[in-house]
Amino acid sequence: MTETAPLADSARPAVLEQRTPPRRAPSPRPHTLAALLRGLLRTARPRQWVKNVLVVAAPAAAGRLLAPHAVTRLALVFVLFTVCAAAVYLINDARDAEADRAHPAKRHRPVAAGQVPVPVAYAVGGTLGVLAPLLAARLTSPVVAALLAAYIGMQLAYCVSLKHVLVVDLAVVTSGFLMRAAAGGLALGIPLSRWFLITTGFGALFMVSAKRYSEAVQMAGKAGATRALLTEYTTGYLRFVWQLAAGGAVLGYCLWALEGGHGPHTGLLPWRQLSVVAFILAILRYAVFADRGTAGEPEDVVLRDRALALIALTWLAMYGLAVAKW
Repeated sequence: MTETAPLADSARPAVLEQRTPPRRAPSPRPHTLAALLRGLLRTARPRQWVKNVLVVAAPAAAGRLLAPHAVTRLALVFVLFTVCAAAVYLINDARDAEADRAHPAKRHRPVAAGQVPVPVAYAVGGTLGVLAPLLAARLTSPVVAALLAAYIGMQLAYCVSLKHVLVVDLAVVTSGFLMRAAAGGLALGIPLSRWFLITTGFGALFMVSAKRYSEAVQMAGKAGATRALLTEYTTGYLRFVWQLAAGGAVLGYCLWALEGGHGPHTGLLPWRQLSVVAFILAILRYAVFADRGTAGEPEDVVLRDRALALIALTWLAMYGLAVAKW
């Protein structure tokens, strides 16, 4: 009798285990079409679309914004560049899905969170990447199509390897801005001025390097918190780059303004030369945020600072009056 009680007690958990049904792992929530579309839209980074407004830069500089069919053609180029950028974001997020899941912020991205399956992201991104240049060749010009194809190829190379190469990563991101600015002029057959390319290129490098400098300052003592390549840059080097780029942009713009100042101006005031003041003030104001290490996305810097926005609007008005020769 004394030996049967322990046997009964030891058998009781086994009986309970047999009667209790095993717990099933929660099944993943089904992906509805609406949720998938929202995830694809989020992955396309709508906030970044404002950068594609640069396609109007060359036509605006040449005073061709009001030319026949200019608005329609520029709107089409804007959409095509947006499609190209969306393709790159989708492929990039699909490729980095595993790494993004371990990141405290990037794990909420739709692909990393599972809202958009990785194969779907690859498929949609690849389709958009092929479709955009083909549409550009049919609806605009072969030159614009070649530019878009080069943009996609360069950005994909950046996602795969070039973002890990010192200095080259800055050049690739800067080239993306320069391609946007050149695309509008190419779509309308406008010759691109050397001063336009110099000023735009150095201005883009100024904003890109200022952003990287700010990231490097903010991540000081937080290794691994952001881009791994930033640990190989020094803040002193990045400061040198954005200061050099700011000087190059100012010099290029001044040469453009003074180049047209030899003959008598036909407008009320020499707006072309006066716009130099507003341009330099905008560079100096932006440099304040770069020096503080708070120059993040360029559109955020401009929109959150009223003084910089006012200076930008003043420069835009002067530049418009100069181009219109009022």
